[in-house]
This record gives sequence, structure tokens and C-alpha cells, in this order.
Amino acid sequence: MNLYRIESDLIGELEVPTNAYYGVQTKRAVENFKISKEKLSDYPTFIQALAQVKLAAAKTNQEIHSLDKDLYQSIRQACLDVIDGQFNDQFPVDLIQGGAGTSVNMNINEVIANRALELMGYKKGEYEFCSPNDHINLAQSTNDAYPTAVKIALFQMHEDIYHAVEDLVTVFRIKGIEFQSITKMGRTQLQDAIPMTMGQEFEAFAFTLEKELKRLNLAREEFLAINMGGTAIGTGLNAPQEFPELCAKNLEEITGIPVYVALNLIESTSDTSCFVEYSSALKRLAIKLSKICNDLRLLSSGPRAGLAEITLPAMQAGSSIMPGKINPVIPEVVNQVCFKVIGNDTTIMMASEAGQLQLNVMEPIIVQTLMESIQLMTNGIISLKEKCIEGIVANKETAESLVKNSIGIVTALNPYIGYKMSTKIAKEALMTGKGVYQLVLEYELLTKSRLDQILNPQNMLAPQIV
Repeated sequence: MNLYRIESDLIGELEVPTNAYYGVQTKRAVENFKISKEKLSDYPTFIQALAQVKLAAAKTNQEIHSLDKDLYQSIRQACLDVIDGQFNDQFPVDLIQGGAGTSVNMNINEVIANRALELMGYKKGEYEFCSPNDHINLAQSTNDAYPTAVKIALFQMHEDIYHAVEDLVTVFRIKGIEFQSITKMGRTQLQDAIPMTMGQEFEAFAFTLEKELKRLNLAREEFLAINMGGTAIGTGLNAPQEFPELCAKNLEEITGIPVYVALNLIESTSDTSCFVEYSSALKRLAIKLSKICNDLRLLSSGPRAGLAEITLPAMQAGSSIMPGKINPVIPEVVNQVCFKVIGNDTTIMMASEAGQLQLNVMEPIIVQTLMESIQLMTNGIISLKEKCIEGIVANKETAESLVKNSIGIVTALNPYIGYKMSTKIAKEALMTGKGVYQLVLEYELLTKSRLDQILNPQNMLAPQIV
């Protein structure tokens, strides 16, 4: 049995493995783009979306009588097989590539064509009976099929990160309820400020992340406008007039996603602002999540010489030299994930800006980077929830003792003894080591009963009537 078959393209002939469902253009792309270790095969959702777009196009072409009904049935089944994940290993192209995504588009075209040929009883590569270009790519271009598939894939990938953030919000909220009766010091500029509850602190974490869910959902809506039928530059060359609307309708039926034809196909073909907007929403989320992780690391610092208001779950030994040391490794790794996502946003911004005239050829790096960001954030958020937040323990005695010994509680005395006297008390307490409580009594500024009432931590957690 021959190990290779010979296929040809514009450049010439090339050997393709006999059993491969991909063809010459995929093989050439594999040889040309040895850039990263991320292949199309690493993103099954993207492969599925590509096949869904090709199925919608084939159905449209059959309905407008551009594609033979029997051939359509074979192409349809081939698309369904790819959607089912049967051929994920047949997508070896690097996601980072020149050609504005042509290699990805031809990879899916070749796999579907060769699977259809197999279903019809022909050999792989007998493209006169089912061609990657003439049949699978009929009435299309890379420049409409590729970005449409990207939008479908990202719309679907959004569900994973959305639910991961939603679950994290829920866990923070549960911790907020659990810690609602624990008084602690709030801090500004890393200095003692005024008392609050640990429950309020954790509820604030939940609330700030919940706001980002709305941002992500709004950004995802931009993926619904597609440019199928625009072909090369949006003018619709080689596509029947009825193709765009009918293809969008078929794609919605296949995916369940309410896509619609962009209002201006020429603008839509070169525009990548939807990716910029979603990446920006991810960056906002990353900034907030990283800040939360910073807070968790500070609050758990110690265990004897730090704040130690909370204890994070012990996940692994923290040092090769210091016995007994436990590090906050989960917040640390999530910090690093956030840094990567923030950096990826810069890549997407620059790639979007680099578009010229009727096409943005930098879409492959936008796609690779944005999909990477979604996966990294999803995995990081799940790890933070399961391996850190769920197991946090509040050190109630430590937190409340810091409140009692803090100079910051003098702020509560401002309405009663004035800012100037409060400053004097704070300064003397700091210099002498005496407590605020003791100094107020020594200066006979308030009665003991009144002072006890004012400085009761529970009375300092919300606005008070003087």
C-alpha cells in the first residue's frame, strides 16, 4: 500500500499521507507555519464551528440549486461527522499563520471533501467528484467563512467562561454570608482605615465580578453579525444575491445562535472591532481578578508575621529550603494568567489596527490570542474557585484583635471630639503605644459608657446618627 498520494496546487505537486483527510494546501501550511505549538486540532469548538459554517453554506447552495442534491447529502454527512468530533486529528495547521486564515479554511474544505468522497465510494484526492474549492467552498471565500466560524466558536466558548465566573461569584457570596459577623479592619493605601466585616469584603469581591458578567455578555452580542456571502471583499462576487440571508438563516438553524447578515458586508469583511471589544471585556475581568488575588495574598500573609486574617487552603509545600512554608500558589498562578490576558489584549489591539483596505490579514493572531485568553481565564477561574476560595478559613480572633488595637478606630470619634483632637489622640497613641480608648479617657473627652458605645465595632459598620 502506498504511504502517500500525490496532490497538486498552484505551487506544484506534494506528497500527502494516503490516509489523511486533509490535502495539499493543509500539508503545505504545516510545512510553512511552524510557529507555535497551538494547532487547530487543539480547539475542537473552532473545528465544529467551521464545519457548521460549511454545512450552512452547502445547504444554501443546494436550496438555490447551485449544488447537486446527491452531492449535498454526502457533504452534509461529512460536515456532521466533523461536527461530531470524528476527525479532530485531521486539523494540524498552526493557528498562527500568514494568509488571513486561508490555511484554516482550506483545511476544513479538504477534510470535508475527502470524507464526502469516502462516503460516495471514491478515493481521497479524487477531487473531480467533490472539490474542496468548487463544492465545499462554493459561493464563499476565506474572508467570509473564516471570520464567521471564529464568531460562532467564540460565541460558544463564551459559555464556559461565563459559567466559571458565575460560579466564582456564587462562592464569594457564600463566603460573604459565612463571614458576615466577623469584624476586621478596612485598609486604604495599606494603612489601617476603619472597621468593616469580612463578609462585606467578600461580598464586594462577588459584586465586582458580577458586573463583568454583564460586560462579557454585551461584548458577545457583537459576534452575531456575520458576513457570509460577502466573499472576497464584501461585494459578493461569485455568490448569488439570495445567498447571504439564506445562509444566515441556515446557520442559525444549525447552531441555535441568532446570527444575522451585517448591514455593510464590505465594512464587516475588514472590521475586527468585535474581537477588540470582547478582548477588552476579558482584560477588565483580568484586572479585577488579579486585584482580588493580590488582596487574598495580603490577607493571608504570615502566618505569624503578616496579616493572617484568613487562611488559604494548603495546596503544596512552599519551599525547598524553608520547612513548613506554605505559599498562596493558586492566587499566584491566577495573577499570572491575568497578566497573560492583559498582554494578549495588547496583541489583539495592535493586530486590529494593522488591518489595511478591504481585509485585516492579521486575523489569525487575533483568533489564536483571543481563544487562548478565554481558555486561560476559564481554567484559572475554575482553579481559583475549587482550590482556593471554597476552602478559605477566617481567622476571627486575629481579625478582631487587629480592630481593637488599631489606631484607625479614632476616625469614628471625629463627629464627637473633632478632627484636630482625633489627630492628636492618634499621634500620641502611635508614639506612646497607648490605646485610643485609654487616651480618650485620660483626656476626659468622653464618658466611658459613651466611648464604649461609639467604639463598639458593630456600631462603626454603617452610617450612624450623631
